[in-house]
Amino acid sequence: MRHFKSSDYTQMIRELCPEIYHKNYQQLDLVEIPTIERIIWIDEPASDENFNFMQKFSAWMAEGNANDPRLAARQAQLKNTDAISVQFTSGTTGTPKGATLTHRNILNNGYFLGEGMRLTEEDRLCIPLPLYHCFGMVGGNLAILTHGGCAVYPNDGFDPLTVLQTVEEEKCTALLGVPTMFIAELDHPEFDSFDLSSVLVSWAALAVRLRSAPRHG
Repeated sequence: MRHFKSSDYTQMIRELCPEIYHKNYQQLDLVEIPTIERIIWIDEPASDENFNFMQKFSAWMAEGNANDPRLAARQAQLKNTDAISVQFTSGTTGTPKGATLTHRNILNNGYFLGEGMRLTEEDRLCIPLPLYHCFGMVGGNLAILTHGGCAVYPNDGFDPLTVLQTVEEEKCTALLGVPTMFIAELDHPEFDSFDLSSVLVSWAALAVRLRSAPRHG
């Protein structure tokens, strides 16, 4: 994405590699960062700024690389024990750190977290957490996807009002968050105006709260 909150990622790229101003995404050939072959950005409304050095995600998808023989060759080399992701902890037990995980690691983590939450294909999970973090990506995305349910993203950055609106409008049956998120939602001046009765599960950190009756009847 081009930017998030106060971070301007395109400006960071330009500062790291000024030559990129005069490059086209199809042939970067960067001296400063020679390993970069392509920069793809999430589509946004048209801008007068020059972003020729980046390709839009929609255009990249339209290229139809699924038939590229290099894709099949690379897939044949992959194993479920290969490292796929570096997930960062929040530092609640010490200094923040990155943990390298395999395909098997994160898939099983997500599946069994979903089992603990008793998720099913009928669930609609509200995920207000950042997807670069293990809670949002694994405890959120993979927990619901491995159970055939629906992932609901209220915003690209946490906002308590947007979360409350999303839970009501999307009839979310489960809500994720860290304690400070739930506190912000509960303390919001408009909290009592929302119908949150669809929520059957809420999960803060490692605490799971389930209603006493069996899920979904």
